[in-house]
Amino acid sequence: MPESTSKNPEQYSGFHPLRLILVILALLIGISFAAQWYGRNVTMPRYCEYPVEQTLNRIREVLTEKTPAGSGDRKPYIIAVRLTFLIPRKLDEPLNSYLSRLRRHIEQQCL
Repeated sequence: MPESTSKNPEQYSGFHPLRLILVILALLIGISFAAQWYGRNVTMPRYCEYPVEQTLNRIREVLTEKTPAGSGDRKPYIIAVRLTFLIPRKLDEPLNSYLSRLRRHIEQQCL
C-alpha cells in the first residue's frame, strides 16, 4: 500500500501578500524616481533649445485662450504644454506667479 503523505503546513511557504505589496511598492517608487530623473536630465534640457519668452508666451496662450494655435501649427504649443506637466501650476496660483516660477525653473535648468 502506498504511503500517504500528509501535508505539513510548515513545508509550504504559501502566499505572502506583504511580500507582494512590498515588491509593488518598490516598483512604483522606482518608476517615480526614474520619471523624475528623466524629466530633469532628458526632457528639461530640450526646453533650453527654445527661447524662454517664446515658451512662456505659448503657455500663457494655452492657459488663457480657447484655441491658442488657431489654424496654425500646433506642435510648438504641444511642446510648451508638456512643460506644464513637468512643473504643474499650484492650486489657486495666479498665472503671472506661475509663469515667473516656470521662468526661474527653466533658467536654472539651462545654465
